Amino acid sequence: MNLENLKSSDFPFKHWEFSNCLDIKALDEISYSSIPEGDRAYDGTRAADHTGHGVDGKLRLFLDSENSISYPNLTSFINKLQKKEVYKIISSLINKDLSNSYVRLEVIGDKTGFWLKPHKDIEEKLMTMMIWANPYNESDSLGTDLYDKDFKLVKTIKYIHNNGYFFSSGEDTWHGLELKKIKKERRCIQINYVSFKTDWPVEK
Repeated sequence: MNLENLKSSDFPFKHWEFSNCLDIKALDEISYSSIPEGDRAYDGTRAADHTGHGVDGKLRLFLDSENSISYPNLTSFINKLQKKEVYKIISSLINKDLSNSYVRLEVIGDKTGFWLKPHKDIEEKLMTMMIWANPYNESDSLGTDLYDKDFKLVKTIKYIHNNGYFFSSGEDTWHGLELKKIKKERRCIQINYVSFKTDWPVEK
């Protein structure tokens, strides 16, 4: 992960964009890994939480100690994020203490019909990072949409292969994904430093 070439923005809230994020093997794991199939609810949340049951939660692919052997390059990326010298840099940027946090990584493959309503991340997500993989030459408009306090769409972070961004949850961090045309699949990973336990604690 290249943290030496960050582009910071304050509009509509503080976030950082970066490029040349991962090597080709890690990108291939994002692009071609098998994500659970099933009928998805597409209710504007990633886990279909509006049903009251989070019915799409079982269709999500999180890396853990059991399946990590199938994703050696993404696991290596998680291990880098666990290192003190890395999370200290991110901690100083987002102005949050990550010394007792855990890393969480999800491989995502959004298909036609998926959208996300404008929302703020839960406070347990200390940092949210997305890294795009675009093996199917999808439109660069499929990146994350950012909104102002009136829920007006004011910026789209472009969906460009091997680019990414991150930010920290806050009072004004409204983001989502408008309903757009996805030809085949919108592949990416979502990485979080979280305050709840995962299999990936940071170094002490």
